[in-house]
Amino acid sequence: MNTVFESKEEFIKLYESSVMSLSGKPFEDTSDIDRFDALVKLIASKSRAIQTETEERVKETGQKRVYYFSIEFLIGRLLDNYLLNLGIRDLVKDGLAELGCDLDALEEYEPDPALGNGGLGRLAACFLDSMAHEGIAGYGNGMRYRYGLFKQEIVNGAQHETTDEWLSHGYPWEVRRPDKAVRIGFGGHVEQYERDGRMCFRTVDTEDVLAVPYDIPVVGYGGKTVNKLRVWSAEPVEEVFDLEAFNRGDYADADRHRAEAEAISAILYPNDAGEHGRLLRLKQEYLFVSAGISSVLDTFRSEHGSNWQLLPEYVAIHTNDTHPAMCGPELMRVLIDEEGLEWDEAWDITTRTISYTNHTILPEALEKWPISTFSKLLPRLYQVIDEISRRYRDSFDRSASDWQDRLRATAILWDGEVRMANLSVICSHSVNGVAKLHTDILERETLKDFYALTPQKFNNKTNGISHRRFLAEANPAYAKLISDAIGTGWLDNADELAKLAEFENDPAFLEQVGAAKHANKVRLANYVKRECGLDIDPNSIFDVQVKRFHAYKRQLLNIFKVMDIYNRRLTDPNFRVAPTTFIFSGKAASSYAFAKETIRLINSVADVINNDSRVNNVMKVCFIPNFRVSNAQLIYPAAEISEQISTAGMEASGTSNMKLMMNGAITLGTMDGANIEIVNLAGRENEKIFGLTAPEVDELRASGMHFAWDMYNADPERLGRVIDELTDNTFAALSGDFGSIHNELMSGNDHDFVMKDFNSYVQAWEELTASYSDHAAWNKMALHNTASSGWFSSDRTIREYRDEIWGA
Repeated sequence: MNTVFESKEEFIKLYESSVMSLSGKPFEDTSDIDRFDALVKLIASKSRAIQTETEERVKETGQKRVYYFSIEFLIGRLLDNYLLNLGIRDLVKDGLAELGCDLDALEEYEPDPALGNGGLGRLAACFLDSMAHEGIAGYGNGMRYRYGLFKQEIVNGAQHETTDEWLSHGYPWEVRRPDKAVRIGFGGHVEQYERDGRMCFRTVDTEDVLAVPYDIPVVGYGGKTVNKLRVWSAEPVEEVFDLEAFNRGDYADADRHRAEAEAISAILYPNDAGEHGRLLRLKQEYLFVSAGISSVLDTFRSEHGSNWQLLPEYVAIHTNDTHPAMCGPELMRVLIDEEGLEWDEAWDITTRTISYTNHTILPEALEKWPISTFSKLLPRLYQVIDEISRRYRDSFDRSASDWQDRLRATAILWDGEVRMANLSVICSHSVNGVAKLHTDILERETLKDFYALTPQKFNNKTNGISHRRFLAEANPAYAKLISDAIGTGWLDNADELAKLAEFENDPAFLEQVGAAKHANKVRLANYVKRECGLDIDPNSIFDVQVKRFHAYKRQLLNIFKVMDIYNRRLTDPNFRVAPTTFIFSGKAASSYAFAKETIRLINSVADVINNDSRVNNVMKVCFIPNFRVSNAQLIYPAAEISEQISTAGMEASGTSNMKLMMNGAITLGTMDGANIEIVNLAGRENEKIFGLTAPEVDELRASGMHFAWDMYNADPERLGRVIDELTDNTFAALSGDFGSIHNELMSGNDHDFVMKDFNSYVQAWEELTASYSDHAAWNKMALHNTASSGWFSSDRTIREYRDEIWGA
């Protein structure tokens, strides 16, 4: 597959030249940082050469271009991934070794780009990888955050947010493209004027910033296609430095214009609780949408002129959740105001070009903006949205008796707000959910009125993950075992993992599966010792829940289980469980008090249990700070139990469940999100399912017969004791008690059914861990999960998007 270097000797020669040109020093005098930068620059230059060939091929063949708009792209470290995709990992590793360098050590200098936070951003990154692998002309469009969300530190058990200075040493993969910068205007007012006998509109007296693009290569496996991720940074249009203010000591005010512009791209998800935060977040969303649309149309114009009727044939614009919802009205604005199209023609082009993925049923995640805020910041765009809304209302079918309720549910403008999810649906030709259950809920509940009106728009595209990143790269010990057994074809086609089923009854092979898992557990234990100062036993079960903290994801249920096990070990001499290390990781939004309190509870329980000599030889609790792609790639391969315990009907899909399954972990979960597909593929006997189903959750909520205090009173010895321990100082030594969690559960009547599912969950956990002592049977289940996981490759997902939505 390698077409990058003719030989190891050629690589060494080019690499030494790269080191010299960048550092100006002989190789032996350079630092590891010099050597890392030079290696990335060399691989990036080779990638860009392939990118040029890719672009020429796309132009020659008239290939349709797909633009994936997402506010997050959690791409992770790229060097090892790109060496794998280019087929030169071993060659480079050997060449560096001859020069006295260790590839693994150099790779540690690469920062995790803080361009995203959770599953939304990682999914977008996996999709870019798969688009390149499938030979699709697919491009990411997002924001270049200077600090990302935040770097998470744990102080006295609590989450403490600090700036993530990932750009402090530069980012060698990116190329700044000032020649492609786009001027973006905020505020001002709209003027009407006449041009060629036609009424036109323009916005004047705006406050302008410059959106400057940075391009990052996206290298497809096989090295034949290299696409790009374009991320935008906000800068001042021109330097305005107030020398008078500086000379009088007003240093901050002297450079105020730059600071105000750069604030737009400073952090991911500015806190929008106040007006200033709402304006900043709205500016952020409009900037990457407007600049991205401008870039898309520039490329189209250079290839097809102003024949805009052809746009849907050659361009697909996909909006990843509601953050890019302004793509529709912004495309309309440009086509009408700048290109002179009539409304109906522009609308036909727009709706055939744009498609939308919904990622959540949570009302708070279906963005809404106050009309007063929106219209003041983006007056012309608001006019376009208002006209879309008016035409939608005027054309609404009023023949049904409930038409008013249906119009109210689907309206874009209602109750003083702009509803971004409704805008996304109306401006798109396709709307998809991301797991079968999620799509069913969208059609039946969340977007049911839209589904009733336009069922043909709706479809399901169950999420997928990059198996090359999260199995081949993250788990080299297991990947080698797989390749030795079935060949390397699975890297290109994940369906070939199914061949592993042939080895499920091979005792020697199953022993090797266990040995690979143990090596990964040792690797993670070493990381935990280094990062957290905690000793964890690789011979214990590694029980893992790693994901964003949210009430419905029920990390609280997990730690309640741990508290219960601890209590029973202290009070019942006959109670025995398999030695287990309970591993948690994930961030809580900085303003999400309940999620942050759950993190504090986990660390407070860890402080008590890990220091209690009566139990700490058989159970430990470990919270790994600052969850990100690089440490996720250590955690997933080491996990043996995959905690997927969200309230049924609440998790759209999940992707950690897929990554953990692929690495041989057994799912302990509810029938929620893509857990359903996991069970269908691997068989219920190879997972452990518990708890209420989504219909049962709906029925219980509707019945009004769910009472937290009844459950508390019915089980005082176990569940009741756990609830009491939130406020009786049992776990208060580190940083105090947990009255707010107690109130949320008991006064809030246990909205997420933590207490309702508690006994079912703990029983399922006990039954699952009791089977661990039969290592052959456990390893057989683990191997079966891997063999069944190929369908979850994002390559499959992207082929479905290509064939059924994008037409690419």
